[in-house]
Amino acid sequence: MLGARRKVRIETERMSLRPPLHGDFRAWTSLRQASEDFLRPWEPTWAPDHLSRKAFTNRVYWAQRSISNGTAIPLFLIRRTDDMLLGAITLDNIRRGPAQAGTTGYWIGAPYARQGYMREAIEAVVHHAFTTLDLSRVEAGCLPENDASRRLLEKCGYKYEGVAQSYLQINGRWRNHVLYANLRHDRRGKTDVG
Repeated sequence: MLGARRKVRIETERMSLRPPLHGDFRAWTSLRQASEDFLRPWEPTWAPDHLSRKAFTNRVYWAQRSISNGTAIPLFLIRRTDDMLLGAITLDNIRRGPAQAGTTGYWIGAPYARQGYMREAIEAVVHHAFTTLDLSRVEAGCLPENDASRRLLEKCGYKYEGVAQSYLQINGRWRNHVLYANLRHDRRGKTDVG
C-alpha cells in the first residue's frame, strides 16, 4: 500500500493531477506571482520567502512525506495538451479510524479560473478519496463571501454544514468560514457495529 501512495496520479478529462516535483519551481513561481492579486483575498498571508526556491523545495519534500505517511495528497493540476501548471488541490488532514475523512483545499491560477478545471479536479479527488482511499467524508471550507468557491463546492456534491468562527487566518485576519462536506452515499448512517 505504501508504494501505491507514493505514486499518486489522477487522470481527468483534460488534466493529470500529480504531486509537485522540483522541476515545477519556475512554473509554480510564475503562476503564483501572476495570480497574487487574484489569490490574496482568499489565502493566508504569504511568508516573505513564499516564492523562493528553498520554500518550494520544502513544499515538495512535505508533499512526498505526506503522501508516504498517508496524511495528505498534495497535487498539481497539469493540463495534458501543453503540460501547463493550472493550480493545485490538496486532500489534507486525512483521518482514519472512525472518522475516515479528509479536507480539500485548492487554488487556481487567475488565467485559468472559471474554465471548469477546478471542478474537474475536485470531482476526481473526491472520487479517489471514496474509491481508492476508502474515505467516507470529504470536507471543505471557504470564506462566506467567496461565492465562486461556494457554488463550485455545491456543484461538486458538497453540502453546506455551518459556520466555523475564526477558522483560519486569511489575508492577515482571523476569518469565519462556511463549512461543506461531501459524503459517500453508500455509507450514510451505516456502520459495521451491531
